[in-house]
Amino acid sequence: MINQRYESGLNKLNEIDGEAGRKVIDSLASIAPDLAKYTIEFPFGDIYQRPGLDLRSRELATVAALTALGNCLPQLNVHIHGALNVGCKPEEIVEVIIQMAVYAGFPAALNGIFVAKEVFIEREIIKV
Repeated sequence: MINQRYESGLNKLNEIDGEAGRKVIDSLASIAPDLAKYTIEFPFGDIYQRPGLDLRSRELATVAALTALGNCLPQLNVHIHGALNVGCKPEEIVEVIIQMAVYAGFPAALNGIFVAKEVFIEREIIKV
């Protein structure tokens, strides 16, 4: 049975991450369906529904956090797509990643900027 929290979380996931988010959830189905459910319900059903920040701000904060962690490149890819989907400009994403050089170090910022470059190439924002 699908509950309201799950349904609103799935709608928010689709709004932000679209196909990329759906692929993550689908990839969990065969090995950890409960983790897929928790990923939909908690971050997207609860946190992303809160009124304190708009989706642009939430996605920029997520890009910053994933960049700073430095070991979440697939998730960073999904959330850079998400940031663009909710109206963030490529220049804003780049600035957030550059800012992380101060707090997370150059290796984390370099890794983050290379993920952004991949996304921007994929979306034809920049050419190779």
